Amino acid sequence: MIVKFSYYKDAKKRALTMSYDDGRDADNRLVQIFNLHGIRGTFHLNSGSFGKERYLTNEEVRDKFAWHEISAHTLTHPWCDKISDEELIYEVMEDRKNLERLCGYPVRGMSYPFGVYTTHMIEVLKSLGMKYARTIKSTDSFKLPEDFMTWHPTCHHDSPKLFELLEKFKTTQMPLPLFYVWGHSFEFNAKDNWAHIERFCAEAGGLDDVWYATNIEIYDYVMALRALEFTADRTVVYNPTATDVWISVDDAPVRIAAGATVNLTMP
Repeated sequence: MIVKFSYYKDAKKRALTMSYDDGRDADNRLVQIFNLHGIRGTFHLNSGSFGKERYLTNEEVRDKFAWHEISAHTLTHPWCDKISDEELIYEVMEDRKNLERLCGYPVRGMSYPFGVYTTHMIEVLKSLGMKYARTIKSTDSFKLPEDFMTWHPTCHHDSPKLFELLEKFKTTQMPLPLFYVWGHSFEFNAKDNWAHIERFCAEAGGLDDVWYATNIEIYDYVMALRALEFTADRTVVYNPTATDVWISVDDAPVRIAAGATVNLTMP
């Protein structure tokens, strides 16, 4: 019996996630494009700017982003490596409080303002309940992160390799490939290139073997996979988490439900 970790949710072979920062009003148009093509994203928001010119309002965040993840980006977008721990805690926790009042669930992830982070910052953020944090360092790859607190994306949406990477993503045979695209929605206004992201979503959406997920869903799924507990002979597996996962047993998908113990030798 050969056991492999080669499936995402619902036995999908691949996963795609999108990630956009700052909470500008152009997010409204981007959400519509995502929804049209069945693509899900994470929006990292500076709640201290809500209601200001060219920024989202509280009502828009509450009413239009339900199918996507609302995530932290600090209250006012400071250079976090240049402020005290007290200020960092305030920036993150006030942002969390504001966002959680709107979305109704715990905000457990963020992206780093300006992409800046330090080892010390990461430890502080973990103590504040952050489970992942996205950087702006492109990998041009589909590898899952070694450390979700330094989650490097595949590429920015303006990467000249974007469509080349998409074609590679569709055919790669690596296990659990993740295509992670990030950016700012206001960039499409500034460059007058909304057709660029519309084309990408049209070509990337609607693929039968792709799981379209938010950042926190990717995190939860991977953590659940990593938490699986097997007997020494690998015939029985226990899933101690609250997330259903799928594994490959002799090249066939097998669902391991949340909290379940499954005998892999049973039909």
